[in-house]
Amino acid sequence: MASSPQSTPAIPKELLIRDLEGKVTYLPLDRDRILLGRSSACQLCYPDDAGLSRQHMALSKVNGQWMAEDLGSKNGTLVNDRRIEAATPVGIGDRIVAGHLELELSSSLPMSGVQKVEFVEAPESSGPGSSTLVASLDELLGTQSGEMEKTSIMRGNPQMQALIRAGRELAGHRPLNELFEVIMDLSMEAVLAGRGVLMTLEGTELKARAARGAGFKISNTVRDRVINQKSSLLVRDAQMDHGLKAQMSIVQQQVRSMIAVPLQTNDRVIGLIYVDSPDMIREFSREDLGLLTVMANVAAIRIEHARLNEIELVERAMSKELEQAAHIQMGLLPAASPQTPGMDIAGSTAPCRTVGGDYYDYLEFPDGRIGMLVGDVAGKGMPASLLMSSLQARVKVLFEDGDRLAEKITRLNKATTAHTPDNRFITFFMTVADPATGELVFTNAGHNPPLLVRAKGGFELLAGGGMILGILPMAQYEEVRTRMEPGDTLVLFSDGVTEAVNPADEDFGEQRLADLVASLRDRSAQEIVQTIHAEVARFTQGAPPADDITVVVARRL
Repeated sequence: MASSPQSTPAIPKELLIRDLEGKVTYLPLDRDRILLGRSSACQLCYPDDAGLSRQHMALSKVNGQWMAEDLGSKNGTLVNDRRIEAATPVGIGDRIVAGHLELELSSSLPMSGVQKVEFVEAPESSGPGSSTLVASLDELLGTQSGEMEKTSIMRGNPQMQALIRAGRELAGHRPLNELFEVIMDLSMEAVLAGRGVLMTLEGTELKARAARGAGFKISNTVRDRVINQKSSLLVRDAQMDHGLKAQMSIVQQQVRSMIAVPLQTNDRVIGLIYVDSPDMIREFSREDLGLLTVMANVAAIRIEHARLNEIELVERAMSKELEQAAHIQMGLLPAASPQTPGMDIAGSTAPCRTVGGDYYDYLEFPDGRIGMLVGDVAGKGMPASLLMSSLQARVKVLFEDGDRLAEKITRLNKATTAHTPDNRFITFFMTVADPATGELVFTNAGHNPPLLVRAKGGFELLAGGGMILGILPMAQYEEVRTRMEPGDTLVLFSDGVTEAVNPADEDFGEQRLADLVASLRDRSAQEIVQTIHAEVARFTQGAPPADDITVVVARRL
């Protein structure tokens, strides 16, 4: 049996980018190198993604092959769930994770399902054989009253009655889906059309919202003139129009007469209404064109009002829910600092939104040791706060005592991975301090290394432990030990502190934080926490925080 010829690998043409909220955007692969990060110098700039470094990663085309390269980022870059250390070949279907983003190379844009309406190419109408009339809303509603009086729409005939009825029908408060159906019915009845479809602009695409009939094929020329030029078009006999009679789709549909008008609010077009009359049920008139144009204007204004009303209702409900969620979340955080002999401890968190994804807590053990922990859930808002609450519940169950820290973090990671979406993860740090001896036992799961500011000068970073939680269920963690001397200050913090940016695009940074804490070594832990928050706000010159800010300070007395 003859073997089939080997197919040529598809060439990537688009870069699919899925953000933390699930929104998908596409970037044409029309250049040889693409930078991604929080810096404005990157072609793919996501300044609010705290999981990204300033210049996080690059996609480069080398000899026709696309390569993914991590640029020394803090949280790393994953290709098919494996962290890459060097430039790695990627192709169609490979999954790249950077910060809170998922990237995928694609050969083309995905199909969006069954289309109710098809737009087809047709040459522009011209010449004496054309039977197309053009009107505009501005002409019909012009300021010259004499011209308006000449229009039969304004003289109380059946078209006028249809317009009055439309005004009454659209005056009530209806949900959008019902409103589209009412507008479609009114349009069909007003001009006695055989078929019709109402479409709204969603971004740059037209989406059918209501239809009477099926199999619509509308000329691209008609669509573009209605949407881009705000023109209302009447074709009295499509078979006689030079621009349409050669279009087979029109002939096959047996369309004889049609009207297309913009759904226009003042100067903005939000969609169109298209009606036609197959088999010459009735030839549309100039009055029909004017009537449908004015009705579409009334309908468009009503649609916009309904949309704004629905948005306002949703925002009100969401605001109330967020306020309640914020109250609940604050109740989950420590109500007061632990009173531990030999140590002065304080902490606080400030979400950049109503609710946040930062987490801190204290665990007091019977033998006098104290556990301090801080976590940062990927993202912001309600999803992050829900994961934070879940993390806290697991921590309370696992850490009944302060021993076998690495083993318990390993179990925590397995549980987190099993119940966390693929595009979410958690950075986590926990230490158990013995106030009597000053010994610190800690594990760092991909979190910003806390600072141990020495009383004798300088500081240490508490790194080491393992990778972030929620990525690989089999990840292993280890314990690290160090010691606090009297006068030393331990600072646990989230990246909202060190990655806060001033107008000159400079990070607050670890060195600035260490110097600030060293200058406050004689202050209480509570004063140090408050001063750090104040200095970050001063550094950013009052700009709204881009991320949650959490600080925990422990001083050995």
